[in-house]
Formats: sequence, structure tokens, C-alpha cells
Amino acid sequence: MPERTVPVGSTSGLHARPAAIFVAAAAAQPVAVSVRRPGGRPVPARSMLSVLSLGATHGTELILAAEGDGAEAALDALADLLRRNLDEEPVDA
Repeated sequence: MPERTVPVGSTSGLHARPAAIFVAAAAAQPVAVSVRRPGGRPVPARSMLSVLSLGATHGTELILAAEGDGAEAALDALADLLRRNLDEEPVDA
């Protein structure tokens, strides 16, 4: 199963607006994506409550995983999104 390890780039961490942007992007992917902290259990990236439960702050490394057709592209897109500071981007980011 392909994985990506990515630091959270948003200054407020993966809370509120950045989490909503990430969850919406995960829901738009053609494959189910999971996210976890190193050593933690995976949660669905499409679930706002699950993503918020990770308590990811700025710089926290998260591991994204997916399987199936389009998994690599989905992981690349979501990893790129997590690396960005979503707090400073326009609302339509």
C-alpha cells in the first residue's frame, strides 16, 4: 500500500479551516485515503471528526495511505495540500 509521510504546513495545524479543506479534498479522491500519526491507528481522511481527533499541530508528521487505482495521484495531491499553509491561502484554495 503506497504511503506518504508529510509535515503539516498550516500554522494553526490541522484544525477548523485547514482540516475542512483537507477533508473535502480527500472526499474528492477516487480512492479511500487514511491518515495517521506515526505509531497511531489510521483514520479515514474523509471524516472531519477523525481528522480533528489526530490533534495535528504545525510540523506534525502525518502518514497518508491509499490503495487501488489512482492511489499514487491521490496521495500526491493530498500530501501537497498538507504541506501548504492553508491558513494564508484564499478561501477557494
